[in-house]
Amino acid sequence: MAQGSKQGQGKENKGGGTQVLEEEPQVQNEPQPPYPQQKLEKPGIEAELELQPQWRAPKYKAAGKLEGKVALVTGGDSGIGRSVAYLYAREGADVAIVYLPAEQQDADETKRAIEEEGRRCLTLPGDLTDAKFCREVVERTVRELGRLDILVSNAAWQDRKESIEEITAEEWDRTLRTNIDAYFHLAKAAVPHMQPGSAIIATSSEVGLMGNKSLLDYGATKGAINAFSKSLAQQLVPKGIRVNVVAPGPVWTPLNPADTGMKPENLEKFGSKQPMERAGQPEELAPAYVFLASDADSSYISGIVLEVMGGLTTGG
Repeated sequence: MAQGSKQGQGKENKGGGTQVLEEEPQVQNEPQPPYPQQKLEKPGIEAELELQPQWRAPKYKAAGKLEGKVALVTGGDSGIGRSVAYLYAREGADVAIVYLPAEQQDADETKRAIEEEGRRCLTLPGDLTDAKFCREVVERTVRELGRLDILVSNAAWQDRKESIEEITAEEWDRTLRTNIDAYFHLAKAAVPHMQPGSAIIATSSEVGLMGNKSLLDYGATKGAINAFSKSLAQQLVPKGIRVNVVAPGPVWTPLNPADTGMKPENLEKFGSKQPMERAGQPEELAPAYVFLASDADSSYISGIVLEVMGGLTTGG
């Protein structure tokens, strides 16, 4: 059996043949540890992963929840962002995706998948640490796709460090500018274009709720995302714009294999400390973003941090 996979099983029936059992439910059928001890160079290209993330969500049933909408998804080339962009397209939205120029190969695959669903995909390569670029991607989305209804601030920078002394001022600055500053600049630019019923969704992390001794800068940004989103949600209620956060646990994406501080032996058992004893897959996260984007499904929900953490829970 290949690493990180489960194999279907059968059983003998009374006629002496083999009866194929029903496919396991998704919660039990996603890849399990041990995972490949593969390391990637930053920024991490999904196409180069030995164990490909599951992002197409074949069991997901679309219902036209985002018909006629336009979404902007940062980090939409790969990982969670790719799956979110793809499900949005399946729900009827046109999608703009933002990514680093080095990630073009992954972005092309995402674009193909979106266009296969008959939706438009606007690709926007660039660096979100540049506030001007953040404003430009919003303006281009509105200009080229006609409107903006959903903003998903999902792109992130992460590098584990075992000691605070190892975090340089430059590293601290890059993490904050990518993870929280970009979110601020994107939201500020997006809000004037959004109509009632629109949604802003940010990707946080369990680290933003509980901390992690090796992710001081990353954890600081994720905690800031939670607080900023709760405050922005209150401010935008009169405009009919909802703001929410998804907080994933460990998810199998290029982010962690490309983390220079992630040891290969830890990558092999990535996610095994969760109650479900495995990492999540992007297709298990993306439906939460559909739910929070859909005015029909979550119109009375704003200012929450939705935990999607493999059975791990926090107080409250």
